[in-house]
Amino acid sequence: MEGFLFFDYLCINYCQMINSVRNTVLAVANKQNFGYISPADFNLYAKQAQLDIFENYFYRYNEWIAKQNGRVSGSQYADIVKNLEEVIDTFSVEDALFNSESNVYNTPNETNNSNTYYLLNKILIYNQEISSGDLDTFSGTTVTDTEADFVTDGVAVGDLLTNREDNVVHYRAVTAVTSATELEVASSLALSEARPVYSILRAGFKEAERVSHSKITMLNASNLTAPKINTPAYTQSELTISLYPDTIDGVGQVRAQYIRKPKDPKWTYSSLSGGEPIFDQGAADYQDFELPASDEPTLVAKILKYIGISIREADLYQAGASEEAKEAQKQG
Repeated sequence: MEGFLFFDYLCINYCQMINSVRNTVLAVANKQNFGYISPADFNLYAKQAQLDIFENYFYRYNEWIAKQNGRVSGSQYADIVKNLEEVIDTFSVEDALFNSESNVYNTPNETNNSNTYYLLNKILIYNQEISSGDLDTFSGTTVTDTEADFVTDGVAVGDLLTNREDNVVHYRAVTAVTSATELEVASSLALSEARPVYSILRAGFKEAERVSHSKITMLNASNLTAPKINTPAYTQSELTISLYPDTIDGVGQVRAQYIRKPKDPKWTYSSLSGGEPIFDQGAADYQDFELPASDEPTLVAKILKYIGISIREADLYQAGASEEAKEAQKQG
């Protein structure tokens, strides 16, 4: 295994990163007669390798912040902190949260948000809910609630009508208040359910403060310290967050800015040719790596380590570990 170069095996012509990584891994493994790695096994190793690298970004970021504070980091193209921020920011998402009951909202997950959060950064609250109810009719951009009084409630052009469609919260600007029970909105609705729930929110956020469960109990014990709609707070559990005051329960009223987890990579194939699977990036469940191209050598090294552990080949593990160490040294 001495002196092999990972880039000897990389695609000469353009190809998707996951295919390039797999070709490299197979080439190294086959050259040393370490056997065949199935697509299913490769995908498992690829998932873990990507997650390892992703999580390491945060540790490296912390280390380089310390170096920056100690005036030992570079600037411009050598500004590692900025480079790391740019990579991490590619995973930044802002989404509406869904309340499971009253003021209790689900943390971002694949069912409700298409993404699972890694780091919850901010909770943002529309602090003015102007009106709410159930829509009686909707035709194109016209919506009607016969039980509402939009005029008395003070609904105005520019306010946001929010509702949930196909597990997604939609925000539509009010373009006209045509009567006490009828509004025009910026885009048409396409709903399958009868009398969908809606809220009308005034544009403008307040950021909620995260507090501990013990502290919220003390805060709520006094009217002077209890969170208000203009000074909201929240507590967090594994799967939910609770908003205070507990009147924060409107559709789309709570949004989260968070760092999502990278999607699980999946090398897909459509057929076998001579016993070998043929790469098919057009498959519905295909997913490339979501890391920068500069991480390709580290991905290869990590996957080789996992394969070495799996088949109990010390040489393959050590080769992967050696290349991974070299990449880590380059990155500081």
